[in-house]
Amino acid sequence: MQALRLSAYTLTSALGAGLSSHLDALRQQRGGIVKKHWETVESDVCVGEVAGLDQVQLRPELAAYDCRNNRLAQLGLEQDGFVASVQEAMARYGTGRIGVFLGSSTSGILSSEVAYRQRDPLTGSLPPEHRYRETHNAYSVADFVRHYFGLSGPAVVVSTACSSSAKVFATAQRMLAAGLIDAAIVGGVDSLCLTTIYGFSSLQLVSPEPCRPFDGERDGISVGEGAAYALLERGELAQAGDILLTGVGESSDAYHMSSPHPEGLGARMAMQQALLSAGLQPADIGYINLHGTATPSNDAAEGAAVLSLFGTTTPCSSTKGHTGHTLGAAGGIEAIICALALRAGVLPGGVGTRQLDSALPCHYLLQTREQALRHVLSNSFGFGGSNCSLVFSQVKA
Repeated sequence: MQALRLSAYTLTSALGAGLSSHLDALRQQRGGIVKKHWETVESDVCVGEVAGLDQVQLRPELAAYDCRNNRLAQLGLEQDGFVASVQEAMARYGTGRIGVFLGSSTSGILSSEVAYRQRDPLTGSLPPEHRYRETHNAYSVADFVRHYFGLSGPAVVVSTACSSSAKVFATAQRMLAAGLIDAAIVGGVDSLCLTTIYGFSSLQLVSPEPCRPFDGERDGISVGEGAAYALLERGELAQAGDILLTGVGESSDAYHMSSPHPEGLGARMAMQQALLSAGLQPADIGYINLHGTATPSNDAAEGAAVLSLFGTTTPCSSTKGHTGHTLGAAGGIEAIICALALRAGVLPGGVGTRQLDSALPCHYLLQTREQALRHVLSNSFGFGGSNCSLVFSQVKA
C-alpha cells in the first residue's frame, strides 16, 4: 500500500491531555484507572476518566453540539498544536480536500440518558433542549469536527465496536489512494456513559478492580474514555524521523456476536494482511500493542493468534491497563501510543498485570523498555469479529 505520513497527532485519556503526559505515563508505568462512584452507577466502578470535561466549553457557534463526547472531542483537538497543523493543511489543500474519519461507539449517548431522566411526567416527552442529532447521533462527532474547522470534504463515523478508530485509518488510506482527498483527520472519540458500564457489567465483563491484561487471574475490563487524532498525508512528504502508516489489515470473522474465535483466526487474518500490505515479515515487527482487553476469552484468543504468527520472541503489551478500554476510541489511542513508541524508543510495560497467564507464553512486557524501533503493530478487535491491525514505521535517515 501507499504509505501515509502522520503529519501531526495527539491524544487525550485518563493519563492526561496531550502527548507529553502519555509519554511520561508510559515511561513511569503510571495508570489512570481509578475506582470511584461515577454518575448514577449504584456502586463504585473502576473507570479511566478524563479530568475536567464538565468545565470544557464549546465555542458559541457550536453550542448545539454540547455533550460529554463533543467536549472530549474539542479538548483532544486543542492539544499538541494539532489545530494549527490542520489549518496549515487547509491552506495547502482547501477545505473540500480534507476528510474527517472518526471512530466512536458511544457518541453522545450520555446526553440522552440524562434527557430520559428529565422526561415530562405526564407525556413522557424528552426535554425540548435535548438535541439528538448533534449529540447522540452516531455521526455527531464527525459533524462537530467538520464544523469546528469549517471543512467541507467527506466525513464519516465508523462504529464497529472496539475496532472503530483503527478502521478509520484504512478508510482514509483508500480515500487518499482513490484521489478523492489530499489529507485526512482520523482518530476516535468515546466517552463514559451508563449504557456501556451497565452493558458490559451485564455481560460479566467488567472487573471490580483495575484491569489486568494477560494476567493469569484477569477477570474483565475497566471502561475508559478518550480522544485521539492524526493528520494523514501522502508518504512522499516524509522526512527522517517521521512516522508512517505502512500497513493495514482487516477481517470480519463473525464468529459470535460478543466472543472472539477461540483460536483467534480473525485476529491472525488481520495481522497477516497488515504485514502483507506493509511488505514485512513477522520478524520485522519490534513491538505489538495488543488489543488486550483483560477478559479471559479475548486475551486467550489474541494470545493464540500472536503466538501462531510471531512466536514467543516479539515484545508485546496492552496499554489498556494504563487508559482503561476506551471502546470506539481504543484503536486511535493505541495507534498514537505506537507513534510515541517509535518516536521515543519506548516499549510500554503493562500496568496492572502481575502474574502472566502461563497458557499464553507471549513475550509480554511487565517492565518498560527503552529501545529503538523501526516497525510496530497495533491490534484492535471488536464485537462481531470486526478486526483491524495497523503497522506503523519510522523513517530512518
